[in-house]
Amino acid sequence: MSQQTLMWTIVLNALGVAGIIVWHMQGHTRQTERLVSQIVFFLTMSVVLVLARIVPFRFDAPHIDGSRSLIVLAKILWWTHLSWATIGILRIYIVFDGRPREARLIQDLLVAIVYLGVLLSVMAFVFGVPIGTLLATSGVFAIILGLALQNTLGDVFSGVALTLGRPYVIGDWILLQDGTEGRVVASNWRSTYLLTSSHNHVVVPNSVLAKQGLTNISKPDESHQITLSVRIVPTRSPKFIVDVMHSALKSCNSIAQEPAASVSLVGIDAVAVDIQLFLRVTSPAQRIVARNDMIDLVYRHCRAHGLVFARPIGSPLLHDDRAESPGVDVATLLDSIPLFFDLTHDERELLASSAVLRTVAADELLVGRGEVCRRFMVIKQGVVVLREDGRDILRLAPGDMLGAGGVFAELPENREATAMTQLEVYEFSSDVIDLMFAEKPSARDRIRMRLASGSINLPTAQPPAASAEGTRSDFVRSIRSVFGTR
Repeated sequence: MSQQTLMWTIVLNALGVAGIIVWHMQGHTRQTERLVSQIVFFLTMSVVLVLARIVPFRFDAPHIDGSRSLIVLAKILWWTHLSWATIGILRIYIVFDGRPREARLIQDLLVAIVYLGVLLSVMAFVFGVPIGTLLATSGVFAIILGLALQNTLGDVFSGVALTLGRPYVIGDWILLQDGTEGRVVASNWRSTYLLTSSHNHVVVPNSVLAKQGLTNISKPDESHQITLSVRIVPTRSPKFIVDVMHSALKSCNSIAQEPAASVSLVGIDAVAVDIQLFLRVTSPAQRIVARNDMIDLVYRHCRAHGLVFARPIGSPLLHDDRAESPGVDVATLLDSIPLFFDLTHDERELLASSAVLRTVAADELLVGRGEVCRRFMVIKQGVVVLREDGRDILRLAPGDMLGAGGVFAELPENREATAMTQLEVYEFSSDVIDLMFAEKPSARDRIRMRLASGSINLPTAQPPAASAEGTRSDFVRSIRSVFGTR
């Protein structure tokens, strides 16, 4: 070997060792800098390899001396840096191709293929191992190993197929045919992990997941339709009952109002009118909240309009259910409002005696924003919408109230209240209340204390419109922080 070739071989080995040291010093947190250094070192070593007249794709003479050992080491280092540079370029392609970080299974598979190819190349071109014979011999062991690990290999290849087919990604909510449902929080070579609504981890083998159908609830967005069945005694016309159900749907703050919820008449007989309510929630996690709110609102609206719930099919008829419900009076409404819980029964009866029943037309302004209301109202029938800057913020149903802050504590209203449908409200004038509580200032003080503490019977605000991307991206970021995959 000439002096020039020996010198370049030493430089090549030095570059290879330096590249390994730099690669380890940069760590996993500096992926960009590590990739740049990999490519720079590989290109520099390739130039030096040409100058040293070393051919990495050819097996040299079998005799080994000091210089030949340097050539063997240089080839090994060059093949090592080739594998790292190739893996880095593959990862760049996956990122720029819009592949999500959850496609780590594909990345691991490609990395394994690259390392296997480099290992075989080193054995063939550096040490002269007959690869053909080795592969033929290893095929027998591969068959034996495959038979022993067929279940595990089935999970592995099913995981590859699921990753390539992309029926779901990390953060999606999926429903399996066997009834299992939850969010995909992790996926590896063997299994997929689901976080259920009961906050449990369900581990599903990839082979099982690939064999059964699944519903991706997060696509195209996370809005989800639920149904609620109601049976009403036919004391009023079906159209009247449907209108009451529409009012209940309009007053619900836990469901998405776009697209609008719908009411379907399923059937009618002498016992009941069967109805189904179709409503949409912004995410699967909202289903329980929305169902609870709707059951409460259906009860309140039916009671306010004198409708009676029919008995379940097959239950014995002990008496005639077809009598109309007496509805709800002002005393009953006041008893159900937490603001007046501290009042005695006599004090609530006194307050109820001052109520005036008033009918309000749809779209009529009840309370203006910033107004100190001189009367407070309790809704008997209908729906009121609270608006802020032209946007619907909250909807009130029978049994809810407004204006109490101005009457009892002279607080201005921070939202505009408008009748969404025709209303019947019980109205309480400030002058009458001042006269009533003149001799009982302690009762008024107790109401003011409840107002100051926020103990008012108001529903929660309406959820935002369905937006799966924002919700899912926040969820995915949380998952990555937990599993250390930022």
